[in-house]
Amino acid sequence: MSLHYADRTETVRDALERAIASLTRPTVTLRELLAIIGDHGPLLLCALLSIPFLIPVSIPGVSTIFGLAILLLAIGITLNRTPWLPARVMDRAVDAQKLKGVLERGVKLILRIEAVISRRIEVLTAGSFAGRVNGLAIVAGALLLMLPLGLVPFSNTLPAFAILFLSIGMSQRDGFLVLAGYAALAATCVYFTILAYAAYAAGNGLLSIFAE
Repeated sequence: MSLHYADRTETVRDALERAIASLTRPTVTLRELLAIIGDHGPLLLCALLSIPFLIPVSIPGVSTIFGLAILLLAIGITLNRTPWLPARVMDRAVDAQKLKGVLERGVKLILRIEAVISRRIEVLTAGSFAGRVNGLAIVAGALLLMLPLGLVPFSNTLPAFAILFLSIGMSQRDGFLVLAGYAALAATCVYFTILAYAAYAAGNGLLSIFAE
């Protein structure tokens, strides 16, 4: 089934505040969270699911579940098809109160983003080609987000910003925000390349010490 990205009156903030208000039990599954958010499209869901990665608070299970969900949603966006999420991902429970605290802290960030949103540079958001390219960028962001580097500073934050900006930019037809998403994605790639080179250099240094 093809996806249609019609303009929607509900914003990320609206969905975020509704999700926060509903988190009253000790745990929540992704299935329950998506039911709370409602059928507002994969772009809105990607934006919402990226928020916990922007806050430096660890919630057990969230990285794997939300990261995989974003990846599968982004694949659906790229293929212009309704995404499929496996039951194992949908029914995994996470700490609802920790998630609520993280989402509450994300409201201020979303307010700042929504204050500057405007329909501009629509060539980057209109049409199936732009949708597929931007969808691939979100896929790349999700893959980078899922790398097992949780203890490394900014390893989750940078790709999460890329996903957030791309998703909101596409849904609101804001090409400037889409460009910000690509900038965050490029910064992530540069940062990870530096980390990989540093690890390689450190490994060679240790080998040379032991070889002496």
